[in-house]
Amino acid sequence: MTALPTRKLEAFRYADIDALASVWSELAEPEIIDIAAQQKLQQIWLPGGDDVQIRRVELTLHAGASAAIFALNTASRYGRIELDVTLHDGADFAFDAANIGGGEATLEIVTIVRHVEPNATSHQTIRSVLGGKAAGSYLGKVAVMRGADGTDSVQSVKAMLLTRGATANAKPELEIYADDVKCAHGATVGELDRDQLFYAAARGLDPAGARALLLEGFVGGLWGSIEGDDQGIAALARNALRSIA
Repeated sequence: MTALPTRKLEAFRYADIDALASVWSELAEPEIIDIAAQQKLQQIWLPGGDDVQIRRVELTLHAGASAAIFALNTASRYGRIELDVTLHDGADFAFDAANIGGGEATLEIVTIVRHVEPNATSHQTIRSVLGGKAAGSYLGKVAVMRGADGTDSVQSVKAMLLTRGATANAKPELEIYADDVKCAHGATVGELDRDQLFYAAARGLDPAGARALLLEGFVGGLWGSIEGDDQGIAALARNALRSIA
């Protein structure tokens, strides 16, 4: 069995190691997903009922394949989503995810996306809403290998802190060894806009309702491109937001 990682490893810098230890024997080996050339995948990762929830996935997209993954990370103690993605010629990968937590929850999203052949695209959009003493982290690396010309990659990371005790960590990273690529990343951490809260209250919303409405707008766009019924993940996100608003 693979040894339990420590915070000396960059990918586990903010992890709750004690919580991780309680489930590591079941999770040391990641799930393997292989998407054949020109095939298409859509997955929605919903939270379970356990206070420690971890998902580790290695995903390979072959030439012309596409994958869209939508994830909600709301574990009450420790939630971790870990993705290692390899993109071949012309593959397209999209990842839209939210950390939503309060109390003393630790929520992490850790990704590495490897562009190993030309003309692949990857877009990652991560939103965190954190209250209480919760900590939310995103560590995301995009690696563009030699010869992977035509790569187009974007990372958008935003966090909303509802209390002074909450913490957000963001580290989008680019490692580029190819020419003629488009790679961009951005990260922001902020609080709810007081003017917007006042505007909502002036139209009859109570403070908790106003906060919840603004927070739903902050994360709601993540689910807009789901093919089919997106109400399940939207409803779970709404309930999680209202519990900490």
